[in-house]
Amino acid sequence: MSRAGVLLAGLLLTTGLSACGAPADDRPLVVVSTNILGDVVEEVAGDEVQVLTLMRPNADPHSFEISAQEAARVRSADLVVSNGLGLEEGLQQHLDAAAADGVPGFVAGDAVAVLDYAEGDAAGTPDPHFWTDPGRMVDVVEGLEDALVEVDGIDPGPVRAQAEAYLAEVRALDAEMSEAFAGIPDEQRALVTNHHVFGYLAERYDFDVVGAVVPGGTTLAAPSASDLADLVEAVEETGVGAIFAESSSPDDLVRALADEAGVEVDVVGLYTESLTEPGGGAEDYLTMMRVNTARIAEGLG
Repeated sequence: MSRAGVLLAGLLLTTGLSACGAPADDRPLVVVSTNILGDVVEEVAGDEVQVLTLMRPNADPHSFEISAQEAARVRSADLVVSNGLGLEEGLQQHLDAAAADGVPGFVAGDAVAVLDYAEGDAAGTPDPHFWTDPGRMVDVVEGLEDALVEVDGIDPGPVRAQAEAYLAEVRALDAEMSEAFAGIPDEQRALVTNHHVFGYLAERYDFDVVGAVVPGGTTLAAPSASDLADLVEAVEETGVGAIFAESSSPDDLVRALADEAGVEVDVVGLYTESLTEPGGGAEDYLTMMRVNTARIAEGLG
């Protein structure tokens, strides 16, 4: 055999071995917009699907962007899972393109009883932060379960079983949060945050949202001098012992508000719109909510 033939044979053998060592993943592809929902999809779907979560840890769901390669995978997915209600501002064009191409979608916001923002620039528009209420996340998981079992190539049995197991965990979380918040006196059940994200939590566990440093429902908004003045008044009137800020966002404005109010107010970091890297404190939805619950209970108790 000639030298060229030997080289060709070796190349073919190497290619064949590589192909055998790394078989293509032929499971259905589920593309998920946010990392909170990505975690939930992985819990419910298990090994039945490939899960591509577009939003990186510690990212802002209002403003993150994706690559051209990721955009192509959105349009070739077997199912696209998104939050909806205006949350994915930087991603919506790609979600719309996938829907126009006929890609099946599950919009979590369609599965819940939606609250509108009560105040600020976004007053009267849908609040997309429903995950702060585990009761509504039960509805999301049940809707997701039904969407997944309709995807070709998925075995419904494991998905149904995994969904029931995860639902039990979410319901247990709800009970834990109710118990933790029960010890907060009525006069101290007031939330001041860096932007409006806890409306659903407040409704479920009987808190008052007395203001937010950033008006409206997006971190892309900016407060005015009058917004800060109104919040100072709210802090003084309620006597809250803590102001809560998104742990991954700069909290200079929150600290300035605390100083401006002239009262003893702690600034407490919470995980609100994104999970973290493993070991970062909020690597999955259940952990995120338990950490936030403990910090709110301690800050206001």
